[in-house]
Amino acid sequence: MQEPFRDPALPLSARIDDLMRRLTLEEKTGLLHQYQAPVERLGVGAFRTGTEALHGLAWLGPASVFPQAVGLASTWDPDLVRRVGEAVGDEVLAFHHKDPAGAGLNVWAPVVNPLRDPRWGRNEEGYSEDPWLTGVTATAFALGLRGSAPETLKTAPTLKHFLAYNNETDRCTTSSSLPPRVLHEYELPAFRPAIEQGAAVAVMPSYNLVNGRPAHLSPLIGQVLRAWAPGDLLVVSDAYAPGNLTTLQGYHDTLPEAYAHAVKAGIDSFTQDDDRAEATLGHLREALRLGLLTEADVDTAVRHALSIRFRLGEFDPATPYDGITDNVVNCPEHQALAREAARRSFVLLRNDGLLPLDGTGTVAVIGQLGDALMEDWYSGTLPYAVTARAGLAERCRTVFCEAVDRVTLTAEAGPVTADPAGGPLGVGGAAPEPAAGGFDLFDWGGGAYALRAVTTGRFVSVDGRTLVNDQPGPNGWEVRQTFRMEERPRGTLALRHISTGCYVGAGPEGVLRLVDDADQAVWLAMDVVRSGAEQAARLAAGADVAVVVVGDHPLVNGRETEDRMTLALAPAQDAVARAVRAANPRTVMVVTSGYPLTWTASEVPAVIWSAHGGQEYGHALAEVLLGDADPEGRLTQTWYRSEQELPDLLDYDIIASDATYQYFRGVPLHPFGHGLSYTTFGYAGLRVRLDGGVLRAEVTVTNTGTRPGVEVVQFYTHQRRSRVKQPLRRLRGFEKVRLAPGESRTVTLALPVSELAFWDVTRSRFVVERAPHRLMVGRSATDLRLSAAFEVEGETIPPQTGPLRAACHDEYDAITFVDETKEDGDAVRSDAEGAWILFRQVDVTGRVSCVATAGSAEGGMITIRRGDPLYGPALATLPVPRTGRHTYHSVTAPLADADGVHDLYVVFENDGVRLSLLDFGAGA
Repeated sequence: MQEPFRDPALPLSARIDDLMRRLTLEEKTGLLHQYQAPVERLGVGAFRTGTEALHGLAWLGPASVFPQAVGLASTWDPDLVRRVGEAVGDEVLAFHHKDPAGAGLNVWAPVVNPLRDPRWGRNEEGYSEDPWLTGVTATAFALGLRGSAPETLKTAPTLKHFLAYNNETDRCTTSSSLPPRVLHEYELPAFRPAIEQGAAVAVMPSYNLVNGRPAHLSPLIGQVLRAWAPGDLLVVSDAYAPGNLTTLQGYHDTLPEAYAHAVKAGIDSFTQDDDRAEATLGHLREALRLGLLTEADVDTAVRHALSIRFRLGEFDPATPYDGITDNVVNCPEHQALAREAARRSFVLLRNDGLLPLDGTGTVAVIGQLGDALMEDWYSGTLPYAVTARAGLAERCRTVFCEAVDRVTLTAEAGPVTADPAGGPLGVGGAAPEPAAGGFDLFDWGGGAYALRAVTTGRFVSVDGRTLVNDQPGPNGWEVRQTFRMEERPRGTLALRHISTGCYVGAGPEGVLRLVDDADQAVWLAMDVVRSGAEQAARLAAGADVAVVVVGDHPLVNGRETEDRMTLALAPAQDAVARAVRAANPRTVMVVTSGYPLTWTASEVPAVIWSAHGGQEYGHALAEVLLGDADPEGRLTQTWYRSEQELPDLLDYDIIASDATYQYFRGVPLHPFGHGLSYTTFGYAGLRVRLDGGVLRAEVTVTNTGTRPGVEVVQFYTHQRRSRVKQPLRRLRGFEKVRLAPGESRTVTLALPVSELAFWDVTRSRFVVERAPHRLMVGRSATDLRLSAAFEVEGETIPPQTGPLRAACHDEYDAITFVDETKEDGDAVRSDAEGAWILFRQVDVTGRVSCVATAGSAEGGMITIRRGDPLYGPALATLPVPRTGRHTYHSVTAPLADADGVHDLYVVFENDGVRLSLLDFGAGA
């Protein structure tokens, strides 16, 4: 007789209930690890969470590689992104059918962290600095991954990384300080659509802390994420993050205590110790024994895990996806889709008429990325690679040079030589011939260099502690092929291995090895025997047009665990671009990078950008450069002129710091939404009306040029009067239109007025204010062609009364948001003497009380001032005793001459004071 849990005719909840009743507590506990144990007596197999598929199936062998995520987003085409997701999902399933243990169906993609700061080492993994556009794109990709069958998942997409995760620097110990408006208006909206629409069925918390509490313990998992989800939502931990709770983060003293808290907060699957589950399960068993966890807590987590397995069809006799085989992997259809996605992702940043090329004459392809395609940590293994050189060579007469310096390295004992068999590097012996010896020097920016031995064509790496030359390039999770150069006396240098921090020294028999002490480093003289910039200039001068390909290496220029310090193009590459432009005014600069860059070659007549574009990059580039296709891509991030225009990397308050296109007041190098076409477009006839709670707009767009073209029509709004600081502009909708010369199209927008709401800190909810607004439409966030005013009949926010949450203030200075208790709530902590928070329009009577604690044994002092934090009249002083980090003390004092509505500053007279609550009024 068939068990009810195997009957697909029964409701999902009934099937889960039946299987849950059959499992023992020990068996259920075994399902809480990434590697879920089989229950053989019931015929329940093993299950593993976590298959990487960000822009193609990763880490499991050759599979179709599509453009990086930020490149997919630059298409501004959700349908295309969905189709890419479908292809990736098919290939995941094909690998799963061949090897169920190796390719699990819980897919860890997409990444939906808004790209707040382009210096983030993982910028290429996200979609946009705009949370709404991120949500649209993520939903499309996740819908493709999950498949079209209504009841059965093809794969189970997982959103990464919840929450406020945009720095790699000290990522496990830094806390992202999030005011309520930034949380609700910027961070959370990126996650909501994919969850609410059922496109993503799982979430992964981030390594960092948020407002002083580890993200893996966030109460928002249960309070917000699961409230959005139409069904069960699986929450998987990031790799080794649970162990951080007692080590790097020190938030709990013991792992049983930490793991119990994690389960109660919403973690259903512990990604810890790889496939060695026993330690994790032992801590969970101990938590149960100590009463820190109950069986009901375990049941809740197990139910989430089993729900996904049921929806994947694991317990069904058949699924709609059983016919997918490995024939789909890198099939012609996926190759064509990879080419289409790459072609449509190119963004034309600048063009004085040089593009499109006519394909005649000689094209000089130049640059260290000109004949290379890069994989990143979350890409698949390229099944083949069409480089820029290869793509153009199929269509044009081309010449090529990498344009890297060829150098010799000489120590006091003699020249540095490379073993022709790829073995160790040594010092001493006869100097090699310049044509055959030495090294090619690759500048990847940020002071990171790679050396390729001329004798072998292989890159210098470190094997154990010995320098060898046996690698195809920088690669691997721990990149061991990059070095920094440190100056030494008399024009010499020392090489420092980036991965280990060790120096290059000489061991026995002159073999180069890593040494720990800088004083033991070998001093090396570097002589350039062939200048890459000069070689590039000579080649460019003899060509009809030069295409110089520059950019980053995804494993070198910032990566997981490492942010960037600069947005500048690598100096050597920048010099090559300048030299090429000086030698040939018909120069196209092709920028290939996972993040915005800056450069000094300002006179280059044409610049085009894409993310690393996958296997079909070269074909796609040739099609765009030669005018087979109009450049369709648009930027999804602001390209700043310098990192000096950015706030501190750890400043997550985009409102206070004027960050992202929404608040930035400067003139960017290239604005959000920017992208040129080979034709021109005119905008006319913008009409706006309010209709039953919906803002309706329409505009006529006309191709005013002589070529077919693609335009991305972008709608923005701005609230012109408000109680709070409002964005300068905010994307509200877009439409991609393809127009023949002279053709017009009417583009419409239907925006619910409720979408104009912002988070009201006085009442902790979204509110639409009564206010004038402006709708703007155009080609980018700053190239806005038309605008129209409209009025919204909303609320007027009343004066504040009653208890005030300290975290829900209006403005602040020298304040950090912290955890109120370990389990829930936010408070504030003063970081300096004179720190303050402001509450606007408080209806004050009688007395004031505060709930606070001081960080020092001497205690602290809070002063309430009216109108100004320095010179405003002091209405009350409140001494704050030290009572412990999460143990607060209530203090009450009379208010002097303060009846009425006032702007009140709460001034902290010393640092380390934590404030949870304030109350003004007669009953205080």
